[in-house]
Amino acid sequence: MPEFLKLVAPNEALLRLLQALPEKTSDEELVDAIDALGRVTAQAVKAPHALPAFSRSSMDGFAVRASDTFGASESIPGFLTVVGEVPMGAEPAFALQPGQAALIHTGGMLPDNADAVVMVEQTEQAPGGEISILKGVAAGENVILVGEDVIAGQTVIPGGSRVRPAEVGGCMALGICQLRVFQKPRVGILSSGDEIIPPDQEPVLGQVRNVNTYSLAALVKEAGGEPVLYGIVPDKLEIMKASAAKALAECQVVVITAGSSASARDMTAEVIASLGSPGVLVHGVNVRPGKPTILAVCDGKAVIGLPGNPVSALVIAGLFVVPVIRRLLGEQADGPRKTCPAQLSLNIPSQAGREDWIAVKLTASGLHGDGEESWTAEPIFSKSNLIFSLVAADGLVRIPPDATGLEAGERVQVFLF
Repeated sequence: MPEFLKLVAPNEALLRLLQALPEKTSDEELVDAIDALGRVTAQAVKAPHALPAFSRSSMDGFAVRASDTFGASESIPGFLTVVGEVPMGAEPAFALQPGQAALIHTGGMLPDNADAVVMVEQTEQAPGGEISILKGVAAGENVILVGEDVIAGQTVIPGGSRVRPAEVGGCMALGICQLRVFQKPRVGILSSGDEIIPPDQEPVLGQVRNVNTYSLAALVKEAGGEPVLYGIVPDKLEIMKASAAKALAECQVVVITAGSSASARDMTAEVIASLGSPGVLVHGVNVRPGKPTILAVCDGKAVIGLPGNPVSALVIAGLFVVPVIRRLLGEQADGPRKTCPAQLSLNIPSQAGREDWIAVKLTASGLHGDGEESWTAEPIFSKSNLIFSLVAADGLVRIPPDATGLEAGERVQVFLF
């Protein structure tokens, strides 16, 4: 088997993969909104009514007609007669007449004719059931108006949006207790290698515990997929073919770790080629770590061969497996990734023409002139089979292919885990 096909830039490799996949998303399902955290909406959510549905106070004070307070100040206060207290959770049974005010609490409904609230600390008790107004208010001041948050029929959550705690709370405010979301795509994970053993077993010399199955399963869960574990597959061609075919039949994505590097024992590309057409699209990505990556589409499903080294497998899965899951979830174009600006503490060498991803640890290094905390990024130089180099890291720094490295003191963006 040839060592590699022509090395492909990561962005081009991903584009080839996504373009070869059918425009198909996962099936939909209806779930309780409280259980929808992290799921992706399958349709737009529209407000069934305005929010708030009534004008209410944004603080404790007195509901007033704003025109009755014009010109009031500490030196020349205005005086209003208090005619009642607005009950919480109920509609006031009275309307304000000129020269009147009503005690109101945060969230209370404004009485008819009231259009503003004077904060309680800007008033003083006066004889005869009156209050003195120490500062005038404008119409709408300290008030939340009907529909100020959303209006009836407004799209409050677009389709293809990942549900966050704020969306859950917004649904509750509107009485939307269920959401239609995309089902979690099933991602089959196979680890190959005669030297790999389950993590609960004690290895003898020459054996290593299975890391990739579990770290990749966690990554799939975090991305919104459902990992399906097919265990450790021995380095035997027919067994690998059978296991991969079973995974492809039962899942929407198949990920195979190890066996993707060029060697006499490399069977992954042959296994993938046997699963369906068009088969292997890319065998070799111009990136470090993870050059021997295989990207394929077999009968409409993505099949990805990852390097066996744990660091390489996780980095490459983030670049290729996660976007495929998001595509299947119908998630709209990615928003900004979580990044942190930092200053490099050391030089990082790189080979021109290749994209490098380097693990770094962040350390607080004081405050900027604007009061914002500044950070120093310390590169973690490690081999790609040492998983704890990622455990010790806070994120990754990308070195673009047109650079020959980054210099100490240079400002970089750290892509946070």
